[in-house]
Amino acid sequence: MEETYWDPELFEVREPETQTIPFVYNSPHSGRRYSRAFLESSRLDALGIRRSEDHFVDELFSAAPALGAPMLLAHFPRAYVDVNREPYELDPRMFIDAVPPYANSNSVRVAGGLGTIPRIVAENVEIYQRRLPVAEALSRIDTIYKPYHACLRKLIARTHARFGFGVLIDCHSMPGNIRIAGTGVRPDFIVGDRYGTSASADLSNAAIALLEDLGFTAVRNKPYAGGFITEHYGRPVKGLHALQIEVNRALYVDETNLAKRPHFAALAGSLSVFMEGMAEFVARYTGDSALAAE
Repeated sequence: MEETYWDPELFEVREPETQTIPFVYNSPHSGRRYSRAFLESSRLDALGIRRSEDHFVDELFSAAPALGAPMLLAHFPRAYVDVNREPYELDPRMFIDAVPPYANSNSVRVAGGLGTIPRIVAENVEIYQRRLPVAEALSRIDTIYKPYHACLRKLIARTHARFGFGVLIDCHSMPGNIRIAGTGVRPDFIVGDRYGTSASADLSNAAIALLEDLGFTAVRNKPYAGGFITEHYGRPVKGLHALQIEVNRALYVDETNLAKRPHFAALAGSLSVFMEGMAEFVARYTGDSALAAE
């Protein structure tokens, strides 16, 4: 991008030499830089606190710049601040003093301990030894959350202005024990489009078909339809589409010790083929004129 207006230790944009496709890739939960102060404030050890990461998702989708699309990726951990939430989903139980009156403290995500400042990691395990000052939460929102979204908005706006069309692919992972209710099927991928509100059905169906052609089991929206990012940025009527892609962690990582499985590189290669296929589909879907780079 033209200028750096954030701390590169927190997140970065990996740019193609020239953006040639109307895609933006985003990996908001793969950050794995844990400060000493954060670790010391936690009741968890260095492995336990990582349970809520989307492990190595930034690496799985790392072909994006070579294919002609920018990729935004977090270095800060999701357990510290979650940018896939509203800016002020704050749990009053976490703080010494009162949360501001504009905070959304009644959301389902806050009730589950997974607000903007998470209270738990996976499996309902508490993060903190003691309650925090609310000023700490507001500082994280001001210094990380807001700059991250400003950067993402800029990437999406630039893409839309350049191509007249834009697709945000929000990249995530899910626990290996996820099953589809009523079927017992363990999906390899879940494509979320907020039940058709954040992206066209054609785009979602194309994503599923490409994954199935690669030999994977893929389903749509259940149990993950997309979070705040997908909902907030997907505006199909304006030519802005947002899909959330959830990768089953059992495909590529040992969830007990977070070591990559031997076929990690093969999965990343398959996802490169998937990404290329999505770009080809969109080129057909929008027509050559919409994709012509200036």
